[in-house]
Amino acid sequence: MYEPERRIPAQNTLSLFFPPKSFFTLVIFPPLPHIFLPPPPPTVRRLRRRRLGNSNCWEVVREEVDNMGEDMVIDGMGTEQKTSSDFPDGFNANYLKIYYGKLFPYADMHKWMSYGNDGKHPGCDQSYFGRREFSFTLDNDIYLRFQSFNNVTELENAIKEKCPFKIDIGPVYSVDPAKRHAYAQPGDNIFTPVERELILDIDISDYDDVRFCCSGADVCSECWPLMTVAIKVIDTALRDDFGFNHILWVYSGRRGVHCWVCDGKARRLNNEQRAAITEYLHVHKGNENSLKKVTFAGRPLHPFLGRSYAEVLKDFFEEKYILSQNLFSDEERYEKILEMIPDESITSELRGKWQDNKRSRDDINCVRWGNLKHLLQSGKQKVQGIHRCVEEIVFSFTYPRLDLEVSKHMNHLLKAPFCVHPKTGRVCVPIDPKHCEEFDPSAVPTLSKLLEELNMGALGTGGEEELENTSLGKSIRYFRSSFLQPLLKSCKEEIESSYAAKIQQSKNSLSW
Repeated sequence: MYEPERRIPAQNTLSLFFPPKSFFTLVIFPPLPHIFLPPPPPTVRRLRRRRLGNSNCWEVVREEVDNMGEDMVIDGMGTEQKTSSDFPDGFNANYLKIYYGKLFPYADMHKWMSYGNDGKHPGCDQSYFGRREFSFTLDNDIYLRFQSFNNVTELENAIKEKCPFKIDIGPVYSVDPAKRHAYAQPGDNIFTPVERELILDIDISDYDDVRFCCSGADVCSECWPLMTVAIKVIDTALRDDFGFNHILWVYSGRRGVHCWVCDGKARRLNNEQRAAITEYLHVHKGNENSLKKVTFAGRPLHPFLGRSYAEVLKDFFEEKYILSQNLFSDEERYEKILEMIPDESITSELRGKWQDNKRSRDDINCVRWGNLKHLLQSGKQKVQGIHRCVEEIVFSFTYPRLDLEVSKHMNHLLKAPFCVHPKTGRVCVPIDPKHCEEFDPSAVPTLSKLLEELNMGALGTGGEEELENTSLGKSIRYFRSSFLQPLLKSCKEEIESSYAAKIQQSKNSLSW
Protein backbone atom coordinates (compact mmCIF):
# COMPACT_ATOMS: atom_id res chain seq x y z
CA MET A 1 0.00 0.00 0.00
CA TYR A 2 1.31 3.45 -0.87
CA GLU A 3 2.15 5.82 1.97
CA PRO A 4 -0.05 8.92 2.34
CA GLU A 5 1.17 12.15 0.75
CA ARG A 6 3.77 10.33 -1.31
CA ARG A 7 4.57 12.02 -4.64
CA ILE A 8 6.76 10.79 -7.47
CA PRO A 9 7.70 13.71 -9.79
CA ALA A 10 8.51 11.65 -12.88
CA GLN A 11 7.18 11.89 -16.40
CA ASN A 12 4.01 9.90 -17.05
CA THR A 13 4.01 8.68 -13.45
CA LEU A 14 1.10 9.05 -11.06
CA SER A 15 1.46 10.07 -7.45
CA LEU A 16 -1.15 8.57 -5.16
CA PHE A 17 -2.50 9.99 -1.91
CA PHE A 18 -4.83 7.88 0.22
CA PRO A 19 -5.76 8.25 3.89
CA PRO A 20 -3.58 6.12 6.16
CA LYS A 21 -6.22 3.39 6.61
CA SER A 22 -7.41 3.29 3.03
CA PHE A 23 -8.36 -0.13 1.81
CA PHE A 24 -7.11 0.53 -1.74
CA THR A 25 -4.11 -1.35 -3.13
CA LEU A 26 -3.40 0.01 -6.58
CA VAL A 27 -0.58 -0.98 -8.90
CA ILE A 28 0.35 1.75 -11.36
CA PHE A 29 3.57 1.98 -13.34
CA PRO A 30 4.43 3.45 -16.75
CA PRO A 31 3.54 2.91 -19.49
CA LEU A 32 -0.05 2.47 -18.23
CA PRO A 33 -2.86 4.34 -20.04
CA HIS A 34 -5.69 3.07 -17.82
CA ILE A 35 -6.53 0.67 -15.03
CA PHE A 36 -9.62 -1.51 -14.78
CA LEU A 37 -10.96 -2.78 -11.51
CA PRO A 38 -13.65 -5.37 -10.68
CA PRO A 39 -17.30 -4.32 -11.19
CA PRO A 40 -18.19 -1.77 -8.45
CA PRO A 41 -21.30 -1.68 -6.28
CA PRO A 42 -24.20 0.72 -7.08
CA THR A 43 -22.41 3.55 -5.26
CA VAL A 44 -18.68 3.56 -5.89
CA ARG A 45 -15.63 5.61 -5.19
CA ARG A 46 -14.43 6.98 -8.50
CA LEU A 47 -10.75 7.78 -8.89
CA ARG A 48 -10.07 11.09 -10.60
CA ARG A 49 -6.67 12.26 -11.78
CA ARG A 50 -5.65 15.88 -11.06
CA ARG A 51 -2.47 17.71 -12.06
CA LEU A 52 -0.53 19.48 -9.33
CA GLY A 53 0.02 22.99 -10.74
CA ASN A 54 2.12 23.08 -13.86
CA SER A 55 4.38 20.20 -12.83
CA ASN A 56 4.47 16.66 -14.13
CA CYS A 57 3.12 15.37 -10.82
CA TRP A 58 -0.43 14.12 -10.50
CA GLU A 59 -2.60 13.07 -7.62
CA VAL A 60 -5.48 10.67 -7.53
CA VAL A 61 -8.55 11.82 -5.59
CA ARG A 62 -11.71 9.91 -4.71
CA GLU A 63 -15.31 10.92 -5.06
CA GLU A 64 -18.51 8.95 -4.53
CA VAL A 65 -20.69 8.69 -7.62
CA ASP A 66 -23.64 6.61 -8.76
CA ASN A 67 -22.63 3.63 -10.80
CA MET A 68 -24.18 3.75 -14.27
CA GLY A 69 -23.10 0.25 -15.15
CA GLU A 70 -19.66 1.36 -16.28
CA ASP A 71 -16.33 -0.12 -15.27
CA MET A 72 -14.28 1.90 -12.84
CA VAL A 73 -11.49 3.80 -14.60
CA ILE A 74 -9.09 6.59 -13.84
CA ASP A 75 -10.55 9.72 -15.44
CA GLY A 76 -8.62 11.31 -18.22
CA MET A 77 -6.60 8.21 -19.01
CA GLY A 78 -8.61 6.86 -21.93
CA THR A 79 -11.04 3.99 -22.35
CA GLU A 80 -10.29 2.95 -25.90
CA GLN A 81 -9.24 -0.60 -24.97
CA LYS A 82 -9.90 -3.01 -22.14
CA THR A 83 -7.23 -5.53 -23.01
CA SER A 84 -3.99 -6.84 -21.60
CA SER A 85 -2.00 -4.54 -23.92
CA ASP A 86 -1.77 -2.03 -21.04
CA PHE A 87 1.42 -3.81 -19.94
CA PRO A 88 3.93 -4.35 -22.75
CA ASP A 89 5.49 -7.80 -22.89
CA GLY A 90 9.11 -8.40 -22.00
CA PHE A 91 11.34 -7.24 -19.18
CA ASN A 92 10.75 -3.92 -17.43
CA ALA A 93 12.78 -2.67 -14.46
CA ASN A 94 9.83 -0.76 -13.01
CA TYR A 95 7.62 -3.83 -13.13
CA LEU A 96 10.41 -5.83 -11.48
CA LYS A 97 10.25 -3.55 -8.43
CA ILE A 98 6.57 -4.37 -8.00
CA TYR A 99 7.27 -8.08 -8.46
CA TYR A 100 9.91 -8.00 -5.70
CA GLY A 101 7.61 -5.90 -3.54
CA LYS A 102 4.53 -8.08 -3.80
CA LEU A 103 5.15 -11.54 -5.25
CA PHE A 104 8.68 -12.86 -4.74
CA PRO A 105 8.53 -15.75 -2.21
CA TYR A 106 11.17 -14.60 0.28
CA ALA A 107 9.97 -16.78 3.16
CA ASP A 108 9.90 -19.93 1.04
CA MET A 109 13.37 -19.27 -0.37
CA HIS A 110 14.72 -18.70 3.15
CA LYS A 111 13.17 -21.93 4.44
CA TRP A 112 14.66 -23.83 1.51
CA MET A 113 18.16 -22.37 1.85
CA SER A 114 18.13 -22.93 5.63
CA TYR A 115 17.41 -26.68 5.38
CA GLY A 116 15.77 -26.74 8.79
CA ASN A 117 18.48 -24.69 10.51
CA ASP A 118 16.12 -21.77 11.15
CA GLY A 119 14.33 -23.41 14.07
CA LYS A 120 14.88 -23.58 17.84
CA HIS A 121 16.09 -27.18 17.98
CA PRO A 122 19.46 -27.35 19.80
CA GLY A 123 20.86 -29.26 16.83
CA CYS A 124 20.27 -26.38 14.43
CA ASP A 125 23.24 -24.50 12.98
CA GLN A 126 22.11 -20.90 13.39
CA SER A 127 24.94 -19.62 11.17
CA TYR A 128 24.00 -21.87 8.25
CA PHE A 129 21.91 -19.45 6.19
CA GLY A 130 24.34 -16.60 6.90
CA ARG A 131 27.17 -18.56 5.26
CA ARG A 132 25.30 -18.97 1.96
CA GLU A 133 26.51 -16.90 -0.98
CA PHE A 134 24.04 -14.87 -3.03
CA SER A 135 25.06 -12.95 -6.11
CA PHE A 136 23.18 -9.98 -7.61
CA THR A 137 23.45 -8.75 -11.18
CA LEU A 138 22.21 -5.18 -11.32
CA ASP A 139 21.35 -2.89 -14.21
CA ASN A 140 24.25 -2.18 -16.60
CA ASP A 141 25.78 -5.57 -15.69
CA ILE A 142 26.96 -4.48 -12.26
CA TYR A 143 27.92 -7.74 -10.58
CA LEU A 144 27.81 -8.17 -6.78
CA ARG A 145 29.22 -11.47 -5.52
CA PHE A 146 29.55 -12.87 -2.00
CA GLN A 147 26.40 -11.28 -0.65
CA SER A 148 25.18 -12.88 2.60
CA PHE A 149 22.24 -12.37 4.94
CA ASN A 150 21.53 -13.51 8.48
CA ASN A 151 17.78 -13.87 8.08
CA VAL A 152 14.88 -13.53 5.66
CA THR A 153 14.33 -9.86 6.55
CA GLU A 154 17.85 -8.91 5.50
CA LEU A 155 17.46 -10.88 2.27
CA GLU A 156 14.14 -9.23 1.46
CA ASN A 157 15.38 -5.71 2.23
CA ALA A 158 18.49 -6.15 0.08
CA ILE A 159 16.54 -7.44 -2.92
CA LYS A 160 13.95 -4.68 -2.67
CA GLU A 161 16.63 -2.04 -2.30
CA LYS A 162 18.96 -3.21 -5.08
CA CYS A 163 16.28 -4.67 -7.41
CA PRO A 164 18.68 -7.15 -9.06
CA PHE A 165 17.98 -8.13 -12.65
CA LYS A 166 19.31 -11.58 -11.77
CA ILE A 167 19.86 -13.48 -8.51
CA ASP A 168 22.34 -16.36 -8.41
CA ILE A 169 22.83 -18.79 -5.54
CA GLY A 170 26.22 -20.18 -4.58
CA PRO A 171 27.48 -22.62 -1.94
CA VAL A 172 27.48 -22.54 1.84
CA TYR A 173 30.99 -21.53 2.91
CA SER A 174 33.00 -22.29 6.02
CA VAL A 175 32.65 -18.62 7.08
CA ASP A 176 30.40 -15.69 6.21
CA PRO A 177 31.28 -14.90 2.55
CA ALA A 178 30.75 -11.17 3.10
CA LYS A 179 33.47 -11.27 5.79
CA ARG A 180 35.84 -13.62 3.96
CA HIS A 181 38.74 -11.14 3.93
CA ALA A 182 38.73 -11.00 7.74
CA TYR A 183 39.59 -14.70 7.83
CA ALA A 184 42.30 -14.56 5.17
CA GLN A 185 45.67 -15.78 6.43
CA PRO A 186 48.88 -16.34 4.45
CA GLY A 187 49.17 -19.96 3.36
CA ASP A 188 45.90 -21.01 4.96
CA ASN A 189 42.65 -20.89 2.99
CA ILE A 190 39.96 -20.91 5.67
CA PHE A 191 37.31 -19.60 3.25
CA THR A 192 36.12 -22.68 1.37
CA PRO A 193 32.77 -24.16 0.25
CA VAL A 194 31.46 -26.86 2.57
CA GLU A 195 27.98 -27.57 1.13
CA ARG A 196 26.37 -27.14 -2.25
CA GLU A 197 23.36 -28.69 -3.98
CA LEU A 198 24.24 -30.95 -6.89
CA ILE A 199 23.16 -28.77 -9.82
CA LEU A 200 22.60 -29.57 -13.49
CA ASP A 201 22.19 -27.11 -16.36
CA ILE A 202 20.74 -28.08 -19.75
CA ASP A 203 20.39 -25.52 -22.57
CA ILE A 204 18.49 -26.02 -25.81
CA SER A 205 21.24 -24.10 -27.67
CA ASP A 206 23.54 -27.11 -27.13
CA TYR A 207 21.27 -29.08 -29.47
CA ASP A 208 21.68 -26.72 -32.43
CA ASP A 209 23.36 -29.39 -34.57
CA VAL A 210 20.31 -31.67 -34.32
CA ARG A 211 17.39 -29.23 -34.44
CA PHE A 212 16.31 -27.37 -37.57
CA CYS A 213 13.33 -25.32 -36.40
CA CYS A 214 15.34 -22.90 -34.21
CA SER A 215 18.86 -22.00 -33.20
CA GLY A 216 20.64 -20.19 -30.39
CA ALA A 217 18.35 -19.00 -27.62
CA ASP A 218 15.20 -19.43 -29.74
CA VAL A 219 12.87 -22.27 -28.81
CA CYS A 220 9.49 -23.48 -30.07
CA SER A 221 7.00 -26.29 -29.52
CA GLU A 222 8.89 -28.49 -32.02
CA CYS A 223 12.22 -28.52 -30.17
CA TRP A 224 11.24 -27.86 -26.52
CA PRO A 225 10.32 -31.58 -26.10
CA LEU A 226 14.07 -32.22 -26.06
CA MET A 227 14.05 -30.56 -22.62
CA THR A 228 11.13 -32.77 -21.60
CA VAL A 229 13.14 -35.85 -22.58
CA ALA A 230 16.15 -34.54 -20.63
CA ILE A 231 14.06 -34.13 -17.48
CA LYS A 232 12.60 -37.64 -17.75
CA VAL A 233 15.97 -39.33 -18.34
CA ILE A 234 18.01 -37.45 -15.73
CA ASP A 235 15.31 -37.40 -13.05
CA THR A 236 14.90 -41.18 -13.28
CA ALA A 237 18.66 -41.73 -13.03
CA LEU A 238 19.04 -39.44 -10.01
CA ARG A 239 16.22 -41.16 -8.14
CA ASP A 240 16.65 -44.81 -9.18
CA ASP A 241 20.42 -45.07 -9.62
CA PHE A 242 21.65 -42.68 -6.91
CA GLY A 243 18.75 -42.72 -4.45
CA PHE A 244 18.14 -38.97 -4.36
CA ASN A 245 14.64 -37.84 -3.40
CA HIS A 246 14.54 -34.06 -3.09
CA ILE A 247 14.96 -32.83 -6.64
CA LEU A 248 13.75 -29.50 -8.00
CA TRP A 249 13.49 -28.83 -11.74
CA VAL A 250 13.23 -25.18 -12.76
CA TYR A 251 12.63 -23.46 -16.10
CA SER A 252 15.57 -21.16 -16.80
CA GLY A 253 13.29 -18.42 -18.13
CA ARG A 254 14.44 -18.66 -21.74
CA ARG A 255 16.12 -21.67 -23.32
CA GLY A 256 16.62 -24.48 -20.85
CA VAL A 257 16.14 -26.15 -17.48
CA HIS A 258 18.04 -26.29 -14.19
CA CYS A 259 18.08 -29.14 -11.71
CA TRP A 260 18.72 -28.79 -7.95
CA VAL A 261 19.43 -32.02 -6.06
CA CYS A 262 18.96 -31.06 -2.41
CA ASP A 263 19.35 -34.25 -0.36
CA GLY A 264 21.86 -33.93 2.48
CA LYS A 265 24.18 -36.49 0.90
CA ALA A 266 24.05 -34.57 -2.40
CA ARG A 267 24.88 -31.24 -0.75
CA ARG A 268 27.93 -32.73 0.95
CA LEU A 269 29.48 -34.27 -2.18
CA ASN A 270 33.03 -33.14 -2.91
CA ASN A 271 34.17 -32.05 -6.38
CA GLU A 272 35.51 -35.50 -7.32
CA GLN A 273 32.22 -37.17 -6.43
CA ARG A 274 30.25 -34.57 -8.39
CA ALA A 275 32.45 -35.15 -11.40
CA ALA A 276 31.88 -38.92 -11.15
CA ILE A 277 28.08 -38.48 -11.16
CA THR A 278 28.33 -36.05 -14.06
CA GLU A 279 30.42 -38.50 -16.09
CA TYR A 280 27.92 -41.26 -15.33
CA LEU A 281 25.18 -39.15 -16.90
CA HIS A 282 27.35 -37.91 -19.78
CA VAL A 283 27.26 -39.65 -23.18
CA HIS A 284 28.21 -37.11 -25.85
CA LYS A 285 31.90 -36.87 -26.72
CA GLY A 286 33.91 -34.67 -29.04
CA ASN A 287 33.01 -31.12 -30.06
CA GLU A 288 30.58 -29.35 -32.41
CA ASN A 289 32.71 -30.32 -35.42
CA SER A 290 32.71 -34.04 -34.63
CA LEU A 291 30.70 -36.13 -37.10
CA LYS A 292 29.86 -38.72 -34.47
CA LYS A 293 29.25 -37.65 -30.88
CA VAL A 294 28.01 -40.97 -29.46
CA THR A 295 29.93 -44.24 -29.84
CA PHE A 296 29.01 -47.54 -28.17
CA ALA A 297 31.54 -49.64 -30.14
CA GLY A 298 29.37 -52.74 -30.13
CA ARG A 299 29.40 -53.10 -26.34
CA PRO A 300 26.16 -53.91 -24.50
CA LEU A 301 24.47 -50.76 -23.29
CA HIS A 302 24.85 -49.86 -19.63
CA PRO A 303 21.55 -50.67 -17.83
CA PHE A 304 20.93 -46.95 -17.29
CA LEU A 305 21.40 -46.20 -21.00
CA GLY A 306 19.39 -49.26 -22.04
CA ARG A 307 16.51 -48.18 -19.80
CA SER A 308 16.65 -44.60 -21.12
CA TYR A 309 16.58 -45.86 -24.71
CA ALA A 310 13.73 -48.33 -24.22
CA GLU A 311 11.52 -46.17 -21.98
CA VAL A 312 12.03 -42.67 -23.37
CA LEU A 313 14.41 -42.03 -26.27
CA LYS A 314 13.36 -44.63 -28.86
CA ASP A 315 9.66 -43.81 -28.95
CA PHE A 316 10.25 -40.07 -28.79
CA PHE A 317 12.67 -40.16 -31.73
CA GLU A 318 10.62 -42.47 -33.95
CA GLU A 319 7.13 -41.18 -33.19
CA LYS A 320 7.76 -37.47 -32.75
CA TYR A 321 11.18 -36.07 -33.46
CA ILE A 322 11.90 -37.36 -36.96
CA LEU A 323 8.49 -35.97 -37.96
CA SER A 324 8.69 -32.59 -36.22
CA GLN A 325 12.19 -31.93 -37.59
CA ASN A 326 11.66 -33.68 -40.98
CA LEU A 327 14.99 -35.43 -40.55
CA PHE A 328 14.71 -37.56 -43.69
CA SER A 329 12.77 -35.31 -46.05
CA ASP A 330 15.71 -33.06 -46.83
CA GLU A 331 18.99 -34.32 -48.34
CA GLU A 332 21.16 -32.05 -46.22
CA ARG A 333 19.51 -33.36 -43.05
CA TYR A 334 19.62 -37.07 -43.82
CA GLU A 335 23.23 -36.76 -44.96
CA LYS A 336 24.11 -35.81 -41.37
CA ILE A 337 22.59 -39.12 -40.28
CA LEU A 338 24.34 -41.14 -42.97
CA GLU A 339 27.66 -39.68 -41.84
CA MET A 340 27.17 -41.50 -38.53
CA ILE A 341 27.22 -44.90 -40.29
CA PRO A 342 30.79 -46.23 -40.80
CA ASP A 343 29.80 -48.78 -43.49
CA GLU A 344 30.03 -47.12 -46.94
CA SER A 345 28.13 -49.92 -48.66
CA ILE A 346 25.09 -49.26 -46.47
CA THR A 347 25.22 -45.50 -46.86
CA SER A 348 25.59 -45.80 -50.66
CA GLU A 349 22.61 -48.15 -50.89
CA LEU A 350 20.42 -45.88 -48.75
CA ARG A 351 21.50 -42.74 -50.58
CA GLY A 352 20.71 -44.27 -53.96
CA LYS A 353 17.31 -45.57 -52.83
CA TRP A 354 16.29 -42.22 -51.33
CA GLN A 355 17.41 -40.14 -54.30
CA ASP A 356 15.55 -42.37 -56.77
CA ASN A 357 12.35 -42.60 -54.77
CA LYS A 358 11.49 -39.10 -53.56
CA ARG A 359 7.75 -39.70 -53.42
CA SER A 360 5.87 -42.05 -51.16
CA ARG A 361 2.29 -42.46 -50.06
CA ASP A 362 3.47 -42.93 -46.49
CA ASP A 363 5.37 -40.27 -44.57
CA ILE A 364 8.80 -40.14 -46.13
CA ASN A 365 10.52 -39.68 -42.76
CA CYS A 366 9.08 -42.90 -41.35
CA VAL A 367 9.75 -44.86 -44.56
CA ARG A 368 13.39 -43.84 -44.78
CA TRP A 369 14.02 -44.44 -41.08
CA GLY A 370 12.56 -47.90 -41.60
CA ASN A 371 14.94 -48.47 -44.54
CA LEU A 372 17.92 -47.46 -42.42
CA LYS A 373 16.95 -49.64 -39.46
CA HIS A 374 16.36 -52.66 -41.70
CA LEU A 375 19.81 -52.49 -43.30
CA LEU A 376 21.65 -51.83 -40.04
CA GLN A 377 19.91 -54.64 -38.19
CA SER A 378 19.80 -57.22 -41.02
CA GLY A 379 23.00 -58.97 -39.92
CA LYS A 380 24.76 -58.44 -43.28
CA GLN A 381 27.03 -55.64 -42.06
CA LYS A 382 30.71 -55.76 -42.93
CA VAL A 383 31.84 -53.34 -40.22
CA GLN A 384 32.06 -54.66 -36.66
CA GLY A 385 29.67 -53.07 -34.17
CA ILE A 386 27.43 -51.60 -36.89
CA HIS A 387 24.32 -52.98 -35.18
CA ARG A 388 24.76 -50.28 -32.49
CA CYS A 389 24.38 -47.50 -35.06
CA VAL A 390 20.61 -47.25 -34.57
CA GLU A 391 21.04 -46.57 -30.85
CA GLU A 392 23.93 -44.19 -31.54
CA ILE A 393 21.80 -42.13 -33.92
CA VAL A 394 18.90 -41.94 -31.48
CA PHE A 395 21.19 -40.94 -28.59
CA SER A 396 22.96 -38.33 -30.75
CA PHE A 397 19.69 -36.56 -31.43
CA THR A 398 17.79 -36.96 -28.17
CA TYR A 399 19.99 -37.76 -25.16
CA PRO A 400 20.42 -34.92 -22.59
CA ARG A 401 23.40 -32.62 -23.12
CA LEU A 402 24.72 -31.38 -19.80
CA ASP A 403 26.90 -28.37 -19.10
CA LEU A 404 29.55 -30.44 -17.34
CA GLU A 405 31.47 -27.64 -15.63
CA VAL A 406 28.35 -26.39 -13.82
CA SER A 407 27.91 -29.73 -12.07
CA LYS A 408 31.53 -30.60 -11.26
CA HIS A 409 32.45 -27.76 -8.93
CA MET A 410 30.91 -26.70 -5.62
CA ASN A 411 31.55 -22.99 -6.12
CA HIS A 412 29.56 -22.65 -9.34
CA LEU A 413 26.63 -20.23 -9.23
CA LEU A 414 23.14 -20.96 -10.58
CA LYS A 415 20.17 -18.68 -11.12
CA ALA A 416 17.65 -18.74 -8.29
CA PRO A 417 14.13 -20.08 -8.87
CA PHE A 418 11.43 -17.41 -9.18
CA CYS A 419 13.85 -14.93 -10.73
CA VAL A 420 12.67 -13.03 -13.80
CA HIS A 421 14.74 -13.58 -16.93
CA PRO A 422 16.00 -10.16 -18.07
CA LYS A 423 15.71 -11.07 -21.76
CA THR A 424 12.18 -12.49 -21.79
CA GLY A 425 10.44 -11.17 -18.67
CA ARG A 426 9.45 -14.77 -17.83
CA VAL A 427 9.55 -16.09 -14.27
CA CYS A 428 11.79 -19.09 -13.59
CA VAL A 429 9.08 -21.40 -12.30
CA PRO A 430 9.41 -25.01 -11.10
CA ILE A 431 8.56 -27.89 -13.44
CA ASP A 432 6.84 -31.04 -12.20
CA PRO A 433 8.89 -33.96 -13.62
CA LYS A 434 5.85 -36.23 -13.38
CA HIS A 435 3.98 -33.98 -15.80
CA CYS A 436 6.86 -32.28 -17.62
CA GLU A 437 5.37 -33.03 -21.04
CA GLU A 438 2.56 -30.60 -20.15
CA PHE A 439 4.94 -27.71 -19.47
CA ASP A 440 4.78 -24.91 -22.04
CA PRO A 441 7.57 -22.29 -21.76
CA SER A 442 5.50 -19.76 -23.68
CA ALA A 443 2.71 -19.96 -21.08
CA VAL A 444 4.71 -19.29 -17.90
CA PRO A 445 3.96 -16.14 -15.87
CA THR A 446 5.60 -12.97 -17.14
CA LEU A 447 6.10 -9.61 -15.48
CA SER A 448 3.47 -7.97 -17.66
CA LYS A 449 0.93 -10.74 -17.07
CA LEU A 450 1.46 -10.67 -13.30
CA LEU A 451 0.97 -6.92 -13.18
CA GLU A 452 -2.25 -7.23 -15.15
CA GLU A 453 -3.46 -9.80 -12.62
CA LEU A 454 -2.44 -7.61 -9.69
CA ASN A 455 -4.23 -4.70 -11.31
CA MET A 456 -7.44 -6.67 -11.78
CA GLY A 457 -7.27 -7.66 -8.12
CA ALA A 458 -6.42 -4.17 -6.90
CA LEU A 459 -9.16 -4.17 -4.23
CA GLY A 460 -7.89 -7.40 -2.66
CA THR A 461 -6.47 -7.68 0.80
CA GLY A 462 -2.93 -8.20 -0.48
CA GLY A 463 -0.31 -10.64 0.85
CA GLU A 464 -0.88 -14.36 0.37
CA GLU A 465 -4.35 -13.88 -1.10
CA GLU A 466 -2.96 -11.48 -3.67
CA LEU A 467 -0.33 -14.04 -4.70
CA GLU A 468 -2.90 -16.83 -4.94
CA ASN A 469 -4.95 -14.78 -7.38
CA THR A 470 -2.08 -14.58 -9.88
CA SER A 471 -0.80 -17.18 -12.33
CA LEU A 472 2.30 -17.51 -10.12
CA GLY A 473 0.17 -19.00 -7.33
CA LYS A 474 0.08 -22.46 -8.92
CA SER A 475 3.88 -22.60 -9.15
CA ILE A 476 4.27 -21.48 -5.52
CA ARG A 477 1.81 -24.13 -4.36
CA TYR A 478 3.68 -26.86 -6.24
CA PHE A 479 7.02 -25.65 -4.83
CA ARG A 480 5.71 -25.81 -1.29
CA SER A 481 3.70 -29.02 -1.36
CA SER A 482 5.78 -31.23 -3.67
CA PHE A 483 9.29 -30.01 -2.88
CA LEU A 484 9.72 -27.78 0.17
CA GLN A 485 7.52 -29.57 2.72
CA PRO A 486 8.96 -33.08 2.11
CA LEU A 487 12.47 -31.60 2.10
CA LEU A 488 12.04 -29.78 5.42
CA LYS A 489 10.52 -32.89 7.01
CA SER A 490 13.58 -34.87 5.98
CA CYS A 491 15.93 -32.11 7.19
CA LYS A 492 14.23 -32.03 10.61
CA GLU A 493 14.61 -35.77 10.97
CA GLU A 494 18.27 -35.56 9.96
CA ILE A 495 18.99 -32.75 12.44
CA GLU A 496 17.28 -34.62 15.28
CA SER A 497 19.06 -37.86 14.44
CA SER A 498 22.45 -36.16 14.23
CA TYR A 499 21.90 -34.35 17.51
CA ALA A 500 20.81 -37.55 19.26
CA ALA A 501 23.93 -39.31 17.97
CA LYS A 502 26.16 -36.53 19.34
CA ILE A 503 24.46 -36.70 22.74
CA GLN A 504 24.92 -40.46 22.85
CA GLN A 505 28.55 -40.14 21.82
CA SER A 506 29.09 -37.56 24.55
CA LYS A 507 27.51 -39.88 27.15
CA ASN A 508 29.70 -42.76 25.99
CA SER A 509 32.85 -40.68 26.32
CA LEU A 510 31.88 -39.60 29.84
CA SER A 511 31.24 -43.16 30.91
CA TRP A 512 34.94 -43.89 30.48
